Formats: sequence, C-alpha cells, structure tokens
Amino acid sequence: MPRFDLSDEELRTYRPQVAEPDDFDDFWEKTLAESRALAEPVQVRRIDSPLQSVEVYDVTFSGFRGDSVGGWLLLPAGGDEPLPAVVEFNGYGGGRGLPHERLGWAASGYAHFFMDTRGQGSGWGTGGVTGDPHGSGPAVPGFMTRGIDDPHDYYYRRVYTDAVLAVDAIRSLDRVDAARVAVTGISQGGGITIAAAALSTGLVAAMPDVPFLCHFRRAVGFTERDPYQEIVRYLAVHRGATERAFETLSYFDGVNFARRASAPALFSVALMDPVCPPSTVYAARNNWDGVADITEYAFNQHEGGLGVQWEQQAAFLAEQLAG
Repeated sequence: MPRFDLSDEELRTYRPQVAEPDDFDDFWEKTLAESRALAEPVQVRRIDSPLQSVEVYDVTFSGFRGDSVGGWLLLPAGGDEPLPAVVEFNGYGGGRGLPHERLGWAASGYAHFFMDTRGQGSGWGTGGVTGDPHGSGPAVPGFMTRGIDDPHDYYYRRVYTDAVLAVDAIRSLDRVDAARVAVTGISQGGGITIAAAALSTGLVAAMPDVPFLCHFRRAVGFTERDPYQEIVRYLAVHRGATERAFETLSYFDGVNFARRASAPALFSVALMDPVCPPSTVYAARNNWDGVADITEYAFNQHEGGLGVQWEQQAAFLAEQLAG
C-alpha cells in the first residue's frame, strides 16, 4: 500500500474543524447520568486458571442503561495492595477472548481490565460474552450504521457509555488505586479510548493505538476499506439520509472528544493505514486538549507497531505514574 494521504508535514499540523452539535456536552451528561443511576454493584468472580503468576477474575458490571457487560480482570498473583490499572478496549468485531491472551500489563504489575464489546466477539479471535439487547432501524451488516438515524439510538452511544462505566467499575475495586487508572485500545479500541478519556475524569493516561472512529466526514468515502465503507454502502441506498447520518456521527466523532480530553496521551499512527487513514488519526491527536505525543510507523498499515507500540506504551505509562 503506497502513501495515499497528506504529506508528513501536512499531517503533523492537520487540525480540522469538525462539525460539533450544540448539545454535545448535554447529550453525554444526560446519557451517563441515566446509566449511572441504574448501575448495580460490580460482580467479581475468581476463576481457575493454569496461569501461576496472574490471578484471573470474571467481571460483570452495569453499562448502558444497566445492561450487563463482561470483561476479564487480571492481577499480579499474591498481592493485596491497590494497583495502578489499565482499562483496555478491543478492536472491531473482537470479543474479550481468553485471559491468557493478554498478559503484558498484569505481568508488569498493573491491574488489567479488558472490556468485552457489546454485540461483537464473533468476527475474529476467541469470542465474547456480551450481547446488545437494543435494536435499531435498517442497517448495513456490521455495527457502523446501527441506529444511525438518531444519536440516541446509535450503537456507539451504548459502547462509549459501557467504556466510561467500565472505568467507574474498576475504580470501585479494592485492588485498584482509583487515582491511577489509564485507558488504551487499538483501532476501534483506540476510538473508544478517546471517548472514555474525554468522558472520564482524573485519568493518568490515554493511549489510543491507530484509532478508528475519528473525523467521519473525511474517512467515509476517503478509504475504500471497511468498517467506514459500511456507511458508504448505507448512504448509497438511503440517498437522502446523508446529512442526518453525519449529524448523528458528529456526537461520536473522536475529534470532538479529543477537544475535551486532558489526560496525557500517547497516540500511534501508521502512515500506510488504509483502514484508519493517517489524517483522521492526526485530526484527533492535533485537537487533543492536553499534551499528546504520537509515534509514527512510516511503512506499516493498520497493524501499526504491535508489540513495539506496547513497549512504547509501557514506558509512557510508567513515566506518567512516576511524575
């Protein structure tokens, strides 16, 4: 895949003004307040595991409108002191998988919570357990157009709310230091990370890795790859729905969340990424309200830096905690 986006110099200064609804803040304040009012106590159940150096817990917490959302909590074995925590969100179509698939954070001394993404978990990997009990109107197969006629019905309203309440849930646990919580995720998980960073308070760091769900107006139609192409296919059939769809998407655009996110951030971007074009990543990073570093992978596509980026994140988070 050759370079196809803006030049390196243009990317690093690309700071578009993205359409923002007048009631953006009110919309999210009411959404979160409604769901927090319905939240039940977090359920934590230790499970048997062949892992010896890590304790594994099956966690269920209340997400959007009280819906049950699952996830894995991994802790270093043998301790009882409150730990700094990393809350992680998954890529598009994946579920929470199996506990032994993600050991890096717990092996490094963190409490690590990996959130299941509602309704997903059957596209790749080893599955998920969280359903999405809310329906929507006509939609293209996938998740991008579910409820796109109205921001109150849009799929990512539920997912972003789950993410914020996941942070709330993890902060409530005795083994977690509520003042030392970070959020991270790759691709879709990176977009969720940006929203969670804007809608949660007091995070020590946000680490969006090749984030999706940013700068919809540019991404939709600019790249020929899914998941953004789901929206293209929807609008190709629903020919009069363009403005209504983009108005809905403006409530969920990572750029608008970035303007409200003040936690220290470490982004990553792949300059040959056909799924999340580099300009859409830079649009969020360059609008970040706080300090936001970024690591570029000049010759990578959507895989980005993988294990190399995790090492960058581990060093970055350690630096934030030490400061």
